[in-house]
Amino acid sequence: MTKTHAIRLYEFGGPEVLKWEEIDLPAPGPGEALIRQTAVGLNFIEIYQRTGLYPLPLPLVLGQEGAGVVEAIGPGVTDVKVGDRVAYASGPSGAYAEKRLYPANRLVPLPDGISDQIAAAAMLGGMTARYLIKETFPLKPGHTVLYHAAAGGVGQIAVQWAKHLGATVIGTVSAGKVDLAKSLGCDHVLVSGQDDIAAKVKEITGGRGVDVVYDSVGKDTWDGSLDSLAPRGMMVTFGNSSGPVPAIAPLTLAAKGSLFLTRPTLGHYIATRDDLLANAKDLFDVILSGKVKIHVNQTFALKDAADAQIAMASRRTTGATVLLP
Repeated sequence: MTKTHAIRLYEFGGPEVLKWEEIDLPAPGPGEALIRQTAVGLNFIEIYQRTGLYPLPLPLVLGQEGAGVVEAIGPGVTDVKVGDRVAYASGPSGAYAEKRLYPANRLVPLPDGISDQIAAAAMLGGMTARYLIKETFPLKPGHTVLYHAAAGGVGQIAVQWAKHLGATVIGTVSAGKVDLAKSLGCDHVLVSGQDDIAAKVKEITGGRGVDVVYDSVGKDTWDGSLDSLAPRGMMVTFGNSSGPVPAIAPLTLAAKGSLFLTRPTLGHYIATRDDLLANAKDLFDVILSGKVKIHVNQTFALKDAADAQIAMASRRTTGATVLLP
């Protein structure tokens, strides 16, 4: 039995339900690895889980993403060995901890040149950006994109990568983040809550609209996103930071231009180990090439995870936020 500390919650609610506690970890079981974590990624989905919008069984240790060193392995483990630097970005939940058990076949070895903090900051957002722009709607030179929350953790990676692939990027940001979005490569930057997004998009595109909208904001941007699309364009909704999107009748998609609509999740794009490793390798390669830069703009002590979530929910953060055990 190993003693460690973790952030636990016993009920859904505000940041105050997050409790810093000592816990006991058993030895790794079959297929498991014990990881001493050096960096933990903070993601908006954990706020949804804390509030109960995306409920998980209680009591619960939050966290989807982390990096560290393998300290022990259970029976039958061949994918990693003790001493390996590794990272991960998917369930089971439990990253808000100094040490944790994790399925060994879901761990990704870290190459030289990718630091633990960069890995913890980039795995979930980076692999999300990768499947969105290379698989859900594969971007090519000549495509025009509307990307909401372009200054967020996923957005910063996706915008840089989309530009690398040759797309024209229209990004939306909150007030005060226009210069940041431009520095990432956005060709045009619109301000949420101030600009009429659909009207501006049509103006920029000469009335045509964009080929694809990537929208993690949800309710507040839904109508404007649909109205920004060119005929036969694709609406990719992959988050709900402003609340769930409204129900939609299929005929609405026809009326607005025979649109395509998808609601993808990362889990379905990295379901096999081969898919996971291929996605991660593509991400690490583009980071190491310098074409995509990962900006860890905030760090918090792991025990202060509540403060970190408050900062993220109030949109006081930009880029990636990392919790340090």
